Amino acid sequence: MGFRSPPGNGDFHVARRNRILGALPEADLLRLQPDLEPMQVLVGDVLCESGAQMTHAFFPTTSIVSLQYVMENGSSAEIAGVGNEGVLGVPLFMGGESMLSRSVVQTGGAGFRLRQSVLVEQFNSAGPLMRVLLRYTQALITQMSLTAACNRKHTLEQQLCRWLLLTLDRMSGNELIMTQELIASMLGVRREGVTEAAGRLQRAGVISYRRGHITVLHREGLGSRVCECYEVVKREFDRLVPDTVERAAILNAK
Repeated sequence: MGFRSPPGNGDFHVARRNRILGALPEADLLRLQPDLEPMQVLVGDVLCESGAQMTHAFFPTTSIVSLQYVMENGSSAEIAGVGNEGVLGVPLFMGGESMLSRSVVQTGGAGFRLRQSVLVEQFNSAGPLMRVLLRYTQALITQMSLTAACNRKHTLEQQLCRWLLLTLDRMSGNELIMTQELIASMLGVRREGVTEAAGRLQRAGVISYRRGHITVLHREGLGSRVCECYEVVKREFDRLVPDTVERAAILNAK
């Protein structure tokens, strides 16, 4: 996995920036903390190839990872994204071990990795981590299902708006460092189509695009143009993946 360790040790409060880790009771997170390794990943890093076995799970805090299915001819398309709401490595605790998709860093940043043995041990203890991981898996399946349906039924402009909004939800700012070629690869479409769709959004004053930088100027404008797939995915993550310890306690009590 293409990780780079920054200086210094993991921090309890920094780990809580990941919604899965942040949903854990303090005692459970403190138990995990010695095994959480802080990592820095760069745009384009391949964290796992399709069919490869992972040794660590990765919990992003400021980075975003794109899960891409690779065809026999080498072309690829994104089937889901993983940011601070989730974890890369669902097969590790679901028993599959190997990844069906290629995992590529879409937005560079930080996160924490956790050895498979520790993750599985905590998952099998049937505690809070198991419950939030299972809910996250359900939300991830929803994202994958809606991505497939959206790519089939909705316009490229709607797909682009969905992708931009989901990316923004995982970021603190409104600027994305992303080329149109990379967006086209993720959506599984021709670059010319992305250029046309982005051009319409730029003329409408919704985004600004220059030299690989996309700045969202009017989020409401994206919201008025996006299909229903974005809201369904967002609502499912908000419902199933708690963003506070208090909300996690309510879900765990159900």
